[in-house]
Amino acid sequence: MFARILGFAAVAACLAMPVSAAVALGDAAGSYSISPATSSIRFSIGKVGGGGLNGAFARFKGSIRIDNGDVGRSEVNFTIFPESVGTGQGRIDAFLRSDAVFDAANSPEIQFRSTSVTRTGDTTALVNGRLTARGKTFPEKFTAELGGLKGGTIKFHVTGRVLRSRYGMDVGTPIYSNIVDFDMTLTGKRG
Repeated sequence: MFARILGFAAVAACLAMPVSAAVALGDAAGSYSISPATSSIRFSIGKVGGGGLNGAFARFKGSIRIDNGDVGRSEVNFTIFPESVGTGQGRIDAFLRSDAVFDAANSPEIQFRSTSVTRTGDTTALVNGRLTARGKTFPEKFTAELGGLKGGTIKFHVTGRVLRSRYGMDVGTPIYSNIVDFDMTLTGKRG
């Protein structure tokens, strides 16, 4: 459920580049594949009294198509594999994979498909889309900031907040927050 935010916002960042920026939007136009080896999808969930839960997804894939003629026609598609969740604590990882949270055995993918990309600044964009986790689909939004473009490789910083209860993952509330914060660094390769 948490993953949906990731790749989606990344596209927005690319699309947000103005023609007059250090990297022209025309230079960023094209199709990119997200590289998991040089990307990270991290999440955190707060806890009453402090602390909380921090983790990441090791397996994901995605694509971004940037349309320099009409940023709104750009597309972001992303898939996260929840069985790859990791917190550094085996017992917690097994619980997150179980039917109490991700139900990875019956819902092996979390998908995000963009519905619109809106430029919000010279290097920033808002990516709206539909996130599907555990058979439930809801609109979600992520912000993306372009980090650079060099040699056919593009980088983004993507953030977003998702309510886990919408996807049937509200176990532990209210002790653990219903809000999942995503913080992603995504690298895409043109081609």
